[in-house]
Amino acid sequence: MSSAQLVDCLLNSDSMGDVVSWGMFTTTVALRLTAVERTELETMTRSTRLPAGLVRRARLILALAEGAPYERITAHLGFAPSSISRWKRRFHHARVRGLHDALRSGRPDRLSPALEAKIIAVTQQPPPRPYTHWSVRRLAQRLGVSPATVHRVWQRAGLKPHRLEHYTASSDPDFERKAADILGLYLHPPAHAAVFCVDEKTAIQALDRRDPVLPLSPGRAERHGFEYFRHGALSLYAALDVSTGRVEARTAARHTSPEFLGFLEHLVNRQPKRRALHLIVDNFSAHKTKAVQAWLAAHPRVALHYTPTYSSWLNQVELWFAKIERDCIARGIFTSVPDLRRKLMQYIRAHNKTCRPFTWAYSNPRHRIRTTGIPETVH
Repeated sequence: MSSAQLVDCLLNSDSMGDVVSWGMFTTTVALRLTAVERTELETMTRSTRLPAGLVRRARLILALAEGAPYERITAHLGFAPSSISRWKRRFHHARVRGLHDALRSGRPDRLSPALEAKIIAVTQQPPPRPYTHWSVRRLAQRLGVSPATVHRVWQRAGLKPHRLEHYTASSDPDFERKAADILGLYLHPPAHAAVFCVDEKTAIQALDRRDPVLPLSPGRAERHGFEYFRHGALSLYAALDVSTGRVEARTAARHTSPEFLGFLEHLVNRQPKRRALHLIVDNFSAHKTKAVQAWLAAHPRVALHYTPTYSSWLNQVELWFAKIERDCIARGIFTSVPDLRRKLMQYIRAHNKTCRPFTWAYSNPRHRIRTTGIPETVH
């Protein structure tokens, strides 16, 4: 149950019109919360990582702030009246910080701040060659501390040297303008116009397994044989409607400019004749040929918006391509190219029955990865 639902349950009880009296206490005056405190408490109630006790206390304070009586809070949250009073006093004295557990007695942490800072600093420096990253034991041996100490410091600081992520930095000098143009279409689409994200997923292989698939069973994942037979490949052109999440798609044997124009013609013919169309595409050469420019001149209601260089992640259809890859392609078994085509279109029809638009979060084109001034890393 969410915090909002819980508060409604507490406040909409049958006895809320009467003064509640239980033992030595009665309904108390509601706590006063600032907007920041209320937002923080509501965020805490939705967390799946905070301690369960802290989440319950956040719900308690929100209920008190709405004027819920002690009796109802006790019934729904399981707090004794004395506990409610105690946490209410702690909140009065220290606000949200007072809801956290106090320091317990026992042996204090023998790790000095200086040593902890040293471990963090050395971790962020390259290890001796030929190693590419630190391990717990390697760093512990280097600094003369126990592996458990290194592990504890890494956990506190959120350091994970074994993890590796990849990025692509755009070198486009006009990144901000192009990105702002696309973000404007996402966040403030033009009236009486449709916005589509268009791209092609190329070289989708029709792979058939040589060995039978071993099905999922308790304690064991589904298993595919290592060897496969390749029947061929095709490309999938897709246009994602930003406002609805619906996908218009078409398969092709190749991914050249004529196939791209054929898909654009297919997309335009399926839209109302007077509706303006804004199509977001990447910088693939087949999207910028003279034939494409001539087609655009003949269709003035269609406008292409190009993503910045190396910034296809701004195109929402890439999110949908990742979805169809997970749901249909990666573990699919295809006996022929026509079989692959049939299953792709079957998936798209199923998607369109329950489609929803993506919730787009990136809104500031000045927030971008920059590598200027960062020295080259050599392992």
